[in-house]
Amino acid sequence: MANFDAQSFVAQQEQEQKKQEQQAAQEESRQSMLLAVLSGDARQRLGRISTVKPDKARQIENLVLAAVQRGQMQPPISEQTLISILEQLSERQSEGRATTITVKRKVDEDDDW
Repeated sequence: MANFDAQSFVAQQEQEQKKQEQQAAQEESRQSMLLAVLSGDARQRLGRISTVKPDKARQIENLVLAAVQRGQMQPPISEQTLISILEQLSERQSEGRATTITVKRKVDEDDDW
């Protein structure tokens, strides 16, 4: 029984290792595609964005790669093109948000006014 548990544990560890290796290979492939389609300035800007907002940088990477694969953008993608993508993305995200500020004043009945 203990031998079976050990075998299943080893098999599970091997599956997890294979999965991690596949994810690493996919990420490496993704980074090499980005390296091929982005100009140096655009890569630097995207790197700075990923430092502050990694999820937003990932979203931008997805948009860029998808647009290049569909033929909507031609490499190399300049920093100005990346900036326009950022502006469009910000506009889309801000359209759905309406900021409402509600100020509640505390009523103090002990005032001598």
